[in-house]
Amino acid sequence: MSAGAESADQERMRWRAFAVCVGVACLTILDLSKVNVGLPALESALGAGPTQLQLIVAGYTLVFGLTLVPGGRLGDLTSRRRLFVIGLSLFTAASLLCAIAPTIEVLIAARLLQGAAAGLQMPQVTGMIQQLFQGPERGRAFGLFGAIIGLSTAFGPAIGGLLIAVGGEQDGWRLLFWMNVPLGAIALIAALRLLPREQRSEGGPRGLDPLGLVLLGGAILALLAPFLLTTGGESDDPRRWFLLLLGAVLLLAFVLWERRYARGGRSPVLDLELVRRPSFRNGVIVGTAFFAAMPSLFLVATLYLQQGLALSALAAGSVSIGFALASALGSWLSGPRVQRLGRALVVGGLVVLIAGFALALLLVHLVPSAAVPWAMAGALTLAGIGGGCVVGPNQTLTLSEVPVAQAGVAGSVVQLGQRVGTAVGVALATSTFYGVLSREVGAETDATAYLDAFSLALVVVIGLASLALVASLLDLRKRHEAGTR
Repeated sequence: MSAGAESADQERMRWRAFAVCVGVACLTILDLSKVNVGLPALESALGAGPTQLQLIVAGYTLVFGLTLVPGGRLGDLTSRRRLFVIGLSLFTAASLLCAIAPTIEVLIAARLLQGAAAGLQMPQVTGMIQQLFQGPERGRAFGLFGAIIGLSTAFGPAIGGLLIAVGGEQDGWRLLFWMNVPLGAIALIAALRLLPREQRSEGGPRGLDPLGLVLLGGAILALLAPFLLTTGGESDDPRRWFLLLLGAVLLLAFVLWERRYARGGRSPVLDLELVRRPSFRNGVIVGTAFFAAMPSLFLVATLYLQQGLALSALAAGSVSIGFALASALGSWLSGPRVQRLGRALVVGGLVVLIAGFALALLLVHLVPSAAVPWAMAGALTLAGIGGGCVVGPNQTLTLSEVPVAQAGVAGSVVQLGQRVGTAVGVALATSTFYGVLSREVGAETDATAYLDAFSLALVVVIGLASLALVASLLDLRKRHEAGTR
């Protein structure tokens, strides 16, 4: 075989492995958004209460976040392929258990297992992309990855609504989980055939640092729990915010322990040199703020459309289709250009995204109620173009200076920032939404109360997206001062 033919075969194998990775990432992210539209059906079919419904959504996110960094670290030290296969197998099995769950308690337990499996496999995705591609090709790969993530996040409500419409109010929610079973099995076969067995490694100390893992896990749990337990209702216990103090203490203890552990010549859970890299640190901040805004928007929009305007789950979910398609287009176009435009591309994307959100806020007050879904869909399509220029390019810039040997743990920190952002953003937006409802229902018509609730929640979402823009502008300024993009 000629060198050219061999190179072409290697190129095809790399992109096939990439397709497996992003396909599984798509399944994982879909479960963060598509289940939201199934909550009313779950409440009816299994008699789930508010706390149980919260556990189905928040429990997945919490366990997902807890297993990300250990999963990334294990993948870097052992085999990303093996961890990917284990995580995917568990995710598929847990999805099956969710689909056949006879009671709400079984569903919650299966959902937690599903979140743990997602946290185990997702760091391997970004680690493998780092391993498979370098230079401009990596920008193209992360551009495609960003398109898939954008599509998954935005299409989740539409897919969930369609499945519930097909299965009916009583059992449609089961299809949300049945969907993962055949797709997960196909992906598992493809992973065993296509993912690379060899893994580049670097010399140096190795080990898992059990105490570091415990301290980090405790800090994540304490920092996330207050937000995940926030519903906006009167039953929220204000004492939950004291957990933030515990989280801060544990996080400080983790940093001090990691420094000591590294000085002893051992390998810490997280090399703090990563955090000291401006490209990595600033990219994580931008990603955290961005993902605080996006899932929050889709959640409060779905609540407003279903509860305030009495749309079906399918109709409410379909409003995000324009965003999904535009986001995919933005990601596809921005991927090859990130090496040339750098952080300026992310800044421009965030400006367009915020403009789309602001347009949505304006239109819901100007158009008749019957036209609100169409107006919102149009504004979100504009926002989607900007959003597509954020996820992939920001991922590329964030990981641009990370050694391949640390790609898994670095990717897990990026993902952890996104999960933390999601938890904080959803808590802020939903508590704002329900807070307005609790004050206004009865004093005004329900339709007006829901419009006010959505409007104020959307202002919160715009504020979160603006934080991402500020962080991007600061990073752009530092890059200009350093003579880089």
